[in-house]
Amino acid sequence: MSSNQGIIKANLTPLPDKVSVDGLEDKWSQLWDESGTYQFGGTRERRSVYSIDTPPPTVSGHLHVGHVFSYTHTDVIARFKRMCGFDVFYPMGWDDNGLPTERRVQNYYGVRVDTSLKYDPDFKPPFEGTEGKKIQAKDQVPISRQNFIELCEKLSGQDEKLFEKLWRSLGLSVDWSQTYNTIGEHPRRVAQKAFLRNLARGEAYQKEAPGLWDVTFQTAVAQAELESREYDGFYHRIAFHFADGTPLHIETTRPELLPACGALIAHPDDERYQKYFGQKVYSPLFKVEVPILAHPAAEKDKGAGIAMCCTFGDMTDVQWWRDLKLPTRSIIQRNGRIIMATPDWIEDEQGRELFASIEGKTTFSARKMVVDALRESGDLDGEPKPTKRMTNFYEKGDKPLEIVTSRQWYLKNGGTDSALNAELLERGNELQFHPDFMRVRYKNWVEGLNGDWLVSRQRFFGVPFPLWYPLNADGEADYAHPITPSEDQLPIDPSTDVPRGFDETQRDQPSGFMGEKDIMDTWATSSLTPQIVTHWAEPGEENEALFKATFPMDLRPQGQDIIRTWLFSSVDRAHLENNCLPWKHAALSGWILDPDHKKMSKSKGNVVVPDQPIAQYGADAVRYWAACARLGLDATYDEGQMKIGRRLAIKLLNATKFALSIGREDENHHVGQAAQAAWDPADVSVALDKAVLARLAQVITEATQALQNYEHSKALETIESFFWNFCDDYIELAKNRAYGKADEQGSAPDEKDVFSARTTLGLALDAFARLLAPFLPFATEEVWQWMHEGEGSVHKAAWPQAAAYEQAAGDVPADVLTWAGDALAVLRKIKSEAKVSMKTPILSAQLAVASEGLAAVQATLGDIAQAGMVTGSIKLVEDAQLGKAASAENSGEGESEAASGVRVQASELGEPPAKKPRKQ
Repeated sequence: MSSNQGIIKANLTPLPDKVSVDGLEDKWSQLWDESGTYQFGGTRERRSVYSIDTPPPTVSGHLHVGHVFSYTHTDVIARFKRMCGFDVFYPMGWDDNGLPTERRVQNYYGVRVDTSLKYDPDFKPPFEGTEGKKIQAKDQVPISRQNFIELCEKLSGQDEKLFEKLWRSLGLSVDWSQTYNTIGEHPRRVAQKAFLRNLARGEAYQKEAPGLWDVTFQTAVAQAELESREYDGFYHRIAFHFADGTPLHIETTRPELLPACGALIAHPDDERYQKYFGQKVYSPLFKVEVPILAHPAAEKDKGAGIAMCCTFGDMTDVQWWRDLKLPTRSIIQRNGRIIMATPDWIEDEQGRELFASIEGKTTFSARKMVVDALRESGDLDGEPKPTKRMTNFYEKGDKPLEIVTSRQWYLKNGGTDSALNAELLERGNELQFHPDFMRVRYKNWVEGLNGDWLVSRQRFFGVPFPLWYPLNADGEADYAHPITPSEDQLPIDPSTDVPRGFDETQRDQPSGFMGEKDIMDTWATSSLTPQIVTHWAEPGEENEALFKATFPMDLRPQGQDIIRTWLFSSVDRAHLENNCLPWKHAALSGWILDPDHKKMSKSKGNVVVPDQPIAQYGADAVRYWAACARLGLDATYDEGQMKIGRRLAIKLLNATKFALSIGREDENHHVGQAAQAAWDPADVSVALDKAVLARLAQVITEATQALQNYEHSKALETIESFFWNFCDDYIELAKNRAYGKADEQGSAPDEKDVFSARTTLGLALDAFARLLAPFLPFATEEVWQWMHEGEGSVHKAAWPQAAAYEQAAGDVPADVLTWAGDALAVLRKIKSEAKVSMKTPILSAQLAVASEGLAAVQATLGDIAQAGMVTGSIKLVEDAQLGKAASAENSGEGESEAASGVRVQASELGEPPAKKPRKQ
């Protein structure tokens, strides 16, 4: 619609004999690619750009409909903003580093890393896919780290192609020239550059400290990756002894840690133990002397109220060890087994013999052996009692985490710095959350941080820390003085690259250097996606211009479950590096539930592969189901709703074909091209038609406001509701007039009235194509091209503006259409109750109409009579007691005549039309 006069020019094409939504995905995807419909235009003005920090899905097998669900929400907004005139920057990334990829590669190829092995350029994996069978670690072929990385890159590349194919079939309006993967050269350079700057400012640091450790994956785990799960265990009541033999009982679920005990701890206000504070007892079996101390973190009502502090059983032990300056007596190795040397703090001969028997055992086996020994010594008071306890797990692991002391890298995130914590809380206040109630999850997470972000991982496929360490004459590393590269050298791999001033022969040699072996946590790269896609700190005018035009970005869409990881870590990095938020808005999607209302996930085996519903119902139908769900709320996988979406797409095709075919049929009923070539709102002269435009203006206003507020489901509901009303009421009321068909008395409508109906049909369906385009991109492109061939895609057309429709409607209220539809409905009800054909004529009728609707029904009586096939007169009687307002009192009547505001007082039916004989 042009801005000056509201005239829509049509370039009509021949219409298909039969409409169908099948095959539209391939047809229009190809055209969009060829014409670059969704490519970022390179606009330099920030205010004219809308930039999206698209979530890079983890490339580890298959996507499921949960991904389709959330990515559709983003795409609706991207399409809307593009139609509003923004140059939309909508990239796509692939998250291909981290544990999921490593696990998939290990199982797919049947390999595992052995860092002692050298690279084999001719290596061929023993498997190429294992058909879902898990290959045990003992059966996996050991290979070098570099060979393993090559396999990760190979399999990730294959998965990325499948992912892209699916996203294209769904109709994501992504700019496929703007793609990246998190292990690629550019993301590695950005991640390493940001880390070096964090290090230079003192925001990144390393320390040797106890931390959570996953024994399966052999890596440290950050607070954000924890998952608390219920775990079966046993309470063991165990006797420690004073020097005179008097017992003091404690209760523990981990008796295998007795050799690591450094103290017994009780609450300072616990009267049962106050007299013992400062005294010492001996541990059972191992006879190690330990003090009895007070600490407010002890729980008086848990177990015996006094607990042993071992280094380390849980994070409370770490707190006690740190606060009370207890000795470090670690006995669990990184592999989850007991250390292979008897500790020197165990001096008792029998204790040393017992420890020697549990060396190298798993914690489970060691626990059994210690309990048997306690039972035999008499230090076990009664049998163990079953209990369930909440235990920390790595979110991707299946064994409880241990606490292991190791050297790790940390990044400040407000966990140890109250000033930074306050600043990050304020960033949360600045950010616009959609829905807003998700804001509290961010706030609670930041306020609950108890340590900085552990960013190092002991894995293989990821972004390396860009560091080397000098070795002294004894070959020991000087971790306090790492060697760093300059930014122009990035990205580097310290396992293969050499620092300036050294050569390869000095690697791992005394007075030489060693490369940092750890890699960055995958979130350490993903937290920088806003900087990666906008080319932050990259040299060159084009990169600088892109960064200025797109950063801070406009939107971060993501799942609600990773607010504490991805959203928060991104805010932290942008605050430290750019002193601002990384984006203005965060849109949080809910989860997809299976029919039993359980979260859909790969681990539970209840996922639906999205190819299936797309193939069965079409992409528009699947998008419709996704778009019906509100942000922040969970939704059930519902094929019934997809069927509704498919019907909506087909109805749009049929309604548009019907409207465009009027005036284009030749004497043989073939559709030609001769038809109205422009729709001018000034030609809309009939009250019913004006009412349609008045309501259309309201719908445009409401839908626009909803989409601006990121309420896509509300916008869809508003548009869809009026579309069906338009098809069911308006088209039925106006189609005879649009055809120029004479009424039952043989009176033909005026030419301007015919033109008014045709113009209204054209204006409305042109608007519906644009309004529904963000939701049903394929069906809307199809009808748009029927109307505007050669004028470009509907997805680059201007979003409808309400003003021109309001002006055309004048002072005719929108509810005129509603009253006319109600009147037609009660006329048809006469026939349905009489069980006769809708083609049966009504000879006469008397309708009672509520006072507020009388003028509307009177103004549209001609269309009502013709649509209802009334051959005689319709008499209208005002009924002040009848009306929609009064219908609220008729709560049990449902779709009653009283609720419609129109009621039949009298009617006379004619003879039903004769049935046509069936064809033989």
